[in-house]
Amino acid sequence: MSASSPAAARHPRLAELALALGGFGIGTSEFVIMGLMERVAANLEVATADVGYAISAYALGVVVGAPLISALAARVPRRTLLILLMLVFALGNVASALTTTFWPFVALRFVAGLPHGAFFGVAALVAAAAVPVDQRARAIGRVMLGLSVAIVIGAPLATWAGQWLGWRFAFHAVGGVALATMLMIWLFVPVQPGDRNASPRRELGALVSQRVLATLAVAAIGFGGMFAVFSYVVPTLRDQAGMPEALGPWVLAIFGIGGIIGNLVGARLADRHPVGAIPCILLWSLTIQLGFYVAANHLVTGLLFVGLVGTGIALGPALQSRLMDVAGEAQTMAASMNHAAFNGANALGAWLGGITVKTGAAWSATGLVGAGLALGGLMIFVLGRQLERRRPAPSG
Repeated sequence: MSASSPAAARHPRLAELALALGGFGIGTSEFVIMGLMERVAANLEVATADVGYAISAYALGVVVGAPLISALAARVPRRTLLILLMLVFALGNVASALTTTFWPFVALRFVAGLPHGAFFGVAALVAAAAVPVDQRARAIGRVMLGLSVAIVIGAPLATWAGQWLGWRFAFHAVGGVALATMLMIWLFVPVQPGDRNASPRRELGALVSQRVLATLAVAAIGFGGMFAVFSYVVPTLRDQAGMPEALGPWVLAIFGIGGIIGNLVGARLADRHPVGAIPCILLWSLTIQLGFYVAANHLVTGLLFVGLVGTGIALGPALQSRLMDVAGEAQTMAASMNHAAFNGANALGAWLGGITVKTGAAWSATGLVGAGLALGGLMIFVLGRQLERRRPAPSG
């Protein structure tokens, strides 16, 4: 089957499925290590806490890889670039499974993280280009569903398999998903030529655009609230609501289900109200995270609010669509940096949540941290819009 049509996929849903499968593999790789930390530590002969270096290395790879790959590879045809990114991701994960010492493992997690932001960014551009403008956020949302499904199914399943068959099996399996993604992209994703006029200087120019920077700041701050809650949700419900430890995987699944719902609803809202969707979702997140602070004292309401907090993922398609509108010619850079900003939000939310708990506050105080970050993202959005009105973008 040829996939050489210049713009539109012959099988658009299969093309979106191919891109979502890549997101599923990336999400599984990112989150599975959290469930296998003790096994990795025991096998590589380090303290369990030291495995956190591998998690941080992956996140650093995302932050470094997004601008670097976007600047250097903007001229590469998008389908080819997606396949190459999946190849690097596959090799990084398989090599992670083969290493026998700790610090090479940390370095290989950095390598595995390099394609993360660029893949999601380019995949979003490919999906958006294949549909009418008023449907692009929904197309982006369908691609990003792979990440939410990874939280519900991929990471728990890989964790279970890793516990039975060894932690290395989980990373080999992710490598297999990446290879399957490469094949599906080759078969079903249409050829979109690279930008012949692209240059590292032009792509990096997106990073000095006030509108792009404001949107990325909203992602890095506003999204941090969701991660502040998510990072500590299991010990929160265990200590404050008396949740049995065996329910831990189900908590993550409930969060992921909320993410799927938020992705679909947020994408539709962003198509109807490209700018207005962002403050609405931030207000929703602020309210829900405040509610979690109280709801976490009881198991049923706590689990309900875990799912509601997960709906904050709705912000993803809205911000991705917004970046396409404000990035001008540097589309690849802006789209990729969006996911680097999300990883920054992950680090910021987890860090602030941890500091809050260490001061002696209740575990559920992470909800207050989350609400504060959502409010911060909303304030940045409002300030950015005011500056935009004073200095409108040049026509075209």
